[in-house]
Amino acid sequence: MDKLNAMSAFIHVVEQQSFTKAAQILNLPRSTLTDAIKQLETQLNTRLLFRTTRQVRPTDEGQIYYERCKYILSYINESDHDFLHAKPQGTLKIEVHGIFASHFILPKLRDFLSEFPQIQLQLTESDRYVDVIKEGIDCVIRIGQLNNSELIVRHLGNIQQVTLASPRYLQQYGTPHHLDALKSHIMVGFYSTARQKNLPLEFMVEGELKNYDLPFMIQVNGAHTYSAAAKQHFGLIQVPRYGHVDELAQGVLCEVLPHYPVPSLPVSLLYPSKTLVSPRQKVFIEWIVQLFKRYPLG
Repeated sequence: MDKLNAMSAFIHVVEQQSFTKAAQILNLPRSTLTDAIKQLETQLNTRLLFRTTRQVRPTDEGQIYYERCKYILSYINESDHDFLHAKPQGTLKIEVHGIFASHFILPKLRDFLSEFPQIQLQLTESDRYVDVIKEGIDCVIRIGQLNNSELIVRHLGNIQQVTLASPRYLQQYGTPHHLDALKSHIMVGFYSTARQKNLPLEFMVEGELKNYDLPFMIQVNGAHTYSAAAKQHFGLIQVPRYGHVDELAQGVLCEVLPHYPVPSLPVSLLYPSKTLVSPRQKVFIEWIVQLFKRYPLG
């Protein structure tokens, strides 16, 4: 059995959790599949499957190989469709912050899906840095500074940030009008799982970045909880303005130190490979880049 067919056989065994069921689907002898998997394990010099009398399941290495086999075979199949002028199809998995998606992407997403109706879009969100290859994610939209990465990066724009606090907090601690006044204030602590540290408040002063690591009563590691803590009067926060327009209009939160700008946050699109981009990835990348050219984040 050649390598691609062996990879396909391996995928079926993992998904069916059975050599027998996979053999029935592929209309092949069970022994043929067993020999193919053994050959893969020999070539890779690693064990891909745990075998019991009742079930077959992948090892950790087998799970990684399964995801990569699916990606490779999916790319080959979609490339064939592409050369036959078929529209891109299949599931496209995008990792993106939920508030950002609901504000900037979802209102325009129907246009993309109308143009490519055979693509099913799966949006996932997390406050951690995901392993794009291992978790089978096609594209990631990240907000903020990036760690060193081997992923391809496309810059989409920058998001304006503001410093906010609740009216009750400002009644208790006073409204700061200059940065020296922050000595008598507290902030809501935000622990970044990506940077493995608590983030200070940041301000630009005459082109220079100034950090203020204020004391805090509570520390959080999620964007929603961070804003919620400010509404409950636990301290100052720095957040994207777009996500807090309603709170500002309703007076639930107030902007403070408006003459001291907060550094903007870069927004980036990341994906695994410049040469092995599937047709569905390609059209989404082109669409999202053009979307933010037409509607700048600002």
